[in-house]
Amino acid sequence: MDATLERLERRIEREARQPRWLRFSKRHPMLVFGLVLLLVMVFLAVFAPWLTSHDPTEMNVIERLKPASAAHVFGTDAMGRDIFSRTLHGARVSLLVGFCVALLSVAIGVVIGTVAGFSRWIDAVVMRIMDGMMAIPGILLAVALMTLIQASVQTVIIAIALPEIPRVVRLVRALVLTIREQPYIQAAEAMGTRLPRILARHVIPNLLTPLIVQASFICASAMIFEAYLSFLGAGTPPEVPSWGNIMADGRSVVQLAFGVILYPGLFLGLTVLAVNLIGDGLRDLLDPRIARKL
Repeated sequence: MDATLERLERRIEREARQPRWLRFSKRHPMLVFGLVLLLVMVFLAVFAPWLTSHDPTEMNVIERLKPASAAHVFGTDAMGRDIFSRTLHGARVSLLVGFCVALLSVAIGVVIGTVAGFSRWIDAVVMRIMDGMMAIPGILLAVALMTLIQASVQTVIIAIALPEIPRVVRLVRALVLTIREQPYIQAAEAMGTRLPRILARHVIPNLLTPLIVQASFICASAMIFEAYLSFLGAGTPPEVPSWGNIMADGRSVVQLAFGVILYPGLFLGLTVLAVNLIGDGLRDLLDPRIARKL
């Protein structure tokens, strides 16, 4: 018994001497792995012009469908464009779309959901509109919007964010309805505290944890959604390299140059995996009920 206690004490002392980041990594390995993987993707996207020696839009018919080599790390596509350069530059588009869609949908959803949660007559109108939007498949709504608006990265962000807004609104509304019944909210109202101050000090801070987790999943979904739209020809313009566009261009030559689809698909899968791991890790880290069990 004494030997067991001594080993336990030595283990606790050994862990206490470890750096904080190392202890955090051992407790949340998937979160750390996701963060590292995402940071690598962001690094490749930001420094893409310096990491590649080829223009992603430059065509060279003589070099078409070349296999991987020192000059072309991932080979070339049917137009002679360097796949490695296009894949790294495509990361810029996908990451930009994912982050912007998450921020836009969460920002709009918080405003609408908070207002709906505090106003019953607005709630009745807004939620019926949200139900109607959710009844339309997101892919159909996005394709319809892209056919009406000139194709660009900005329109892709808007088209993907619109189907996500109702989901955020429903989440925020449900949380606000629960928070507004808490004793501290009722005490603040009884003391004559104005609604904007109640929202800023009591409601919004309690929404941050679930919204951060929700935003991470929206970001991952948006990157896949962008690839869907670009693959179908309803996403970013053909001259803008994105992972969906690159894979769409490789459909006709997949048997001759499988790397045209393999590499952008692999980068897309790893990025989505990283964001999902971060979302799961943040949920475990920020949810006190789960954190107590870890």
